[in-house]
Amino acid sequence: MLTSRESTQGALVVLFLVTMIDMIGFGIIIPFLTYLVQDLAEGQDAVSVGLWVGLLMTAYSAAQFLFSPFWGSLSDRIGRRPVLMIGLVGNTVFFTAFGFSKTLLFALAMRFLAGVFNGNIAVARAYIGDVTSPQQLATRMGLIGAAFGLGFTIGPFIGGEFSSPAERWGFFVGTVFDTYPYLLPCVIASALSAGSLLLAGRYLTESIDLEEAKKSVDNRPWRQQMASMASNSVSMLRTRSIGAMIWVSMLFIFGFTVMHAVFILYTEMDPSAGGLGFSEQDNGRIFAMIGLFGIFTQALLIGPLTRRYGTRRLIPISILLTGIGLTLIPYTQASRALIHMILVCSFVAIGNGLFQPSASTYLTRIAKDENYDLGIVMGAQESMTAFARIFGPLSGGFVWELTVNRAYPFDYHTAFHLCGILMVISALLTMRLPQMSPLPEETMSESIAGVS
Repeated sequence: MLTSRESTQGALVVLFLVTMIDMIGFGIIIPFLTYLVQDLAEGQDAVSVGLWVGLLMTAYSAAQFLFSPFWGSLSDRIGRRPVLMIGLVGNTVFFTAFGFSKTLLFALAMRFLAGVFNGNIAVARAYIGDVTSPQQLATRMGLIGAAFGLGFTIGPFIGGEFSSPAERWGFFVGTVFDTYPYLLPCVIASALSAGSLLLAGRYLTESIDLEEAKKSVDNRPWRQQMASMASNSVSMLRTRSIGAMIWVSMLFIFGFTVMHAVFILYTEMDPSAGGLGFSEQDNGRIFAMIGLFGIFTQALLIGPLTRRYGTRRLIPISILLTGIGLTLIPYTQASRALIHMILVCSFVAIGNGLFQPSASTYLTRIAKDENYDLGIVMGAQESMTAFARIFGPLSGGFVWELTVNRAYPFDYHTAFHLCGILMVISALLTMRLPQMSPLPEETMSESIAGVS
């Protein structure tokens, strides 16, 4: 018989894994997606590889955005536990199904369905809120951020290291993994999801009183819920400070996700054409390195830098760091690819690692200072950044197809220049952000600094 403390700790482990698997599912295809599209497009005329890469990247985020309200509403009716377990079952099935793709349309459908069943991250956050006291909330919500970082590190690494196994390990020759070279990483992701499902069955107890929850259920049709989300987003964008911060975040995410679509398109190009000739394994290691830099930043740098510069000043600094890194990616020299990539990707990872917590902190503080409903503010931000995650990869793929075979500066550099331009606009918009009211400890530290 599990004690209440053991039950809660077990549930937190499961929620950590649910969130981590979400990011593994998002990132696992990044190292091999371009190669998968090229393989499936063989023999098909007029297939735009860049656009299909963008579509497959977008399908996952679009499905999450569309179905998050459904899963949230369903969890109020039947409970958080069954909804989270349904998501894990879906992951287990559709991750593997994606690895069996024989056509681009089948791959797109499986990617979309995987996103549908990964639309329950909001439910995981709600579960934490259900079982956590206000004093513990920040720490436990930090688990979600840690899981995101770890998942984005592990996912691309698995996707790169275990793609095309028959070309690297002889015992895979002649097996199903030879016929479907991208199946093995998908099976590994499915196995992680299945393991989490078993843990959920044992440790994940229901967190809400269903009878009480049903009294506050949003019974409006899905269409009305989506219209309400859109209305809240528009109303928040009209506010001076909140609206400016949401635009800053949206443009940042837009530029960052453009890179997701075009990074592999660039690195897999032949060096004679300006690319790096990277393999799936090379790409996986680069993205794993980005993830590790991000974890290092959030674990060791964000605290000291926030105390030194303040959240408000750290936001434009982090945006410009990211923009510099993204713009410099296509200027990497194939002869020194590893050194150059470590340098530019450290800019990207550290900038992103600083921006995400700083933006969330600023938005939360401003919402409280100006007496806005925090749920509406965060919902509006999530809606707008979801649009950025949907249209960023599509825009990147579209720009790549338009420019890749042209002359500099409107060639394969252009999509990365677009990332830089979006970051500059985002950084300029931070000039409209008002200062936050100081916290008591900030006022005290400033007084001490003045005395010294």
